[in-house]
Amino acid sequence: MLVEQIYTGCLAQGAYYVESKGEAVIIDPLREIQPYLAKAESRGTKIKYVLETHFHADFVSGHVDLAKASGARIVFGPNAETTYDAYIAQDGEELRVGGVTIKVLHTPGHTMESTTYLLQDENGKDYALFSGDTLFIGDVGRPDLAAKSELTQEQLASHLYESLRDKIMPLGDDVLVYPAHGAGSACGKNMSKETVDTLGHQKETNYVLRADMTKDEFVKEVTHGLTPPPSYFPLNVLMNKQGYGNIADVLEKGLQALDSEAFEAAANKTSALVLDTRKPEDFAQGFIPNAINIGIDGGFAPWVGTLIPDIKQQILLVTEEGREEEVVTRLARVGYDYSIGYLKGGFAAWQNAGKETDSITSISPTEFEQRYRQDSTLKVVDVRKPSEYLSEHVETASNAPLDNLNDYLAEIPKDQEVFLHCAGGYRSMIAASILKARGYDNLVNVLEGFRGISGTDVPRTAFVCPSTFFRQGAN
Repeated sequence: MLVEQIYTGCLAQGAYYVESKGEAVIIDPLREIQPYLAKAESRGTKIKYVLETHFHADFVSGHVDLAKASGARIVFGPNAETTYDAYIAQDGEELRVGGVTIKVLHTPGHTMESTTYLLQDENGKDYALFSGDTLFIGDVGRPDLAAKSELTQEQLASHLYESLRDKIMPLGDDVLVYPAHGAGSACGKNMSKETVDTLGHQKETNYVLRADMTKDEFVKEVTHGLTPPPSYFPLNVLMNKQGYGNIADVLEKGLQALDSEAFEAAANKTSALVLDTRKPEDFAQGFIPNAINIGIDGGFAPWVGTLIPDIKQQILLVTEEGREEEVVTRLARVGYDYSIGYLKGGFAAWQNAGKETDSITSISPTEFEQRYRQDSTLKVVDVRKPSEYLSEHVETASNAPLDNLNDYLAEIPKDQEVFLHCAGGYRSMIAASILKARGYDNLVNVLEGFRGISGTDVPRTAFVCPSTFFRQGAN
């Protein structure tokens, strides 16, 4: 028996390859399916099942394409309804894979079709639980993401409480827990950076598995402090339920190399968004006017999903040379299938063609300190989350969280120099590019963000937030 976790850090997502005696299953695969096919082929293994723990909201699963390419059968748990061919397993049903058994455990709560899969080894011993978004390491799946659910988040949380108590907690302490996500995912709020643990250790440390916890306490704690999910989540759920275009076609369309003239013509003739995925510091030095910067080396996919509300938005790409396919693929992972080409030769080609460019002023934390000491009335805008801002912030700074930046435009002056910062410089450059495209010309980005500022003597204010049961999750 072989169990392999295939973890994708930029999505904080875990897919799984399980193999026994020439047969394999893939659990919650990403959209690019070639690595799974190559893995099975290299080992002379046939993929028998593609198991889905639920209809994912934060990424488009590869189940449809993988089943077509491998001949495997797609499996969901009870309550799942699809427009494509899939097997809807019953609670308690057992699937044979080589010499091992995978038991279907219906665990509604995160969504009503949510299902976990219990792997039993060749001797029939419970070995591992593939818990999807039902149970994370340190947390539990949030109960407010079920698309078009007739149930309230409190009712879903109540179902989740029962699922954990009736189906998961009775399992042995030595059972391994393999979740669908880790720290950084928006599907939970308190996830550990660890991606696997024993169930016994989770019973000791995970707040949702406290033995003396009542249902009312569970519902209150699980629903407390939930922030609105990214707008693309319901759209991804629909794609996962109804199917989607082949990723090969998406790549072919997105990987059209356009010279500067063709790129400019496409930008002028369509409503395409120019998305620049270079490093923030490179973008600041020069970019195509009205381009939006979301760096590929940061929290790329979640921020694309948060800030580009229409997954059918046409997109023109400016990337680092050689990373074009990576960018198109990572857009497709979250359902953005309408990339229509990229700038051949990158931004340097645009410059060499003598095209118009723009830039954003950036300064060091030291220079910011000097400017602030000279004039403490500087307009400083902190684009971090409200919880980060409340923890500690520059004394006179206002908070305009990047997630909802459009709601704060009226509070950001166009006729005054505005200093933007986040935690490390990634989000503030995204904000700067958005504001620049909306006609804000007096912007200054603080390099290194609050981490850099906190090493200076700039006055800061800290607020002690009301204590809750939750630890602050990693960002």
